[in-house]
Amino acid sequence: MIITTTHTIEGKSITSYRGIVFGEVIAGANFMKDFKASLTNFFGGRSGAYEKELTEAREAALKEMEQRAAGLGANAIVGMLVHYEVLGSNGSNMLMVSTCGTAVRTD
Repeated sequence: MIITTTHTIEGKSITSYRGIVFGEVIAGANFMKDFKASLTNFFGGRSGAYEKELTEAREAALKEMEQRAAGLGANAIVGMLVHYEVLGSNGSNMLMVSTCGTAVRTD
């Protein structure tokens, strides 16, 4: 399946629009990741634990969106967007990654 942020696919014609599809993942951060991240924040640098969590959440959201598009008979998704948001307060932060796009059928 082709997934693109553009609204067209070079060399392909969109033959039908199947609908808007979404993928959503909410990932929780555990105590150890929070502790390691706080040390990284204090000393400087990148948080490998959080970056890994972010990458895994994004890939899962993309996969979920792709599965929903395939269920509609689509072979591509155009106009794809990714949105990140932190949910929660008082140390109970969770990361939400959502993707959306238009499921289409191409020739």
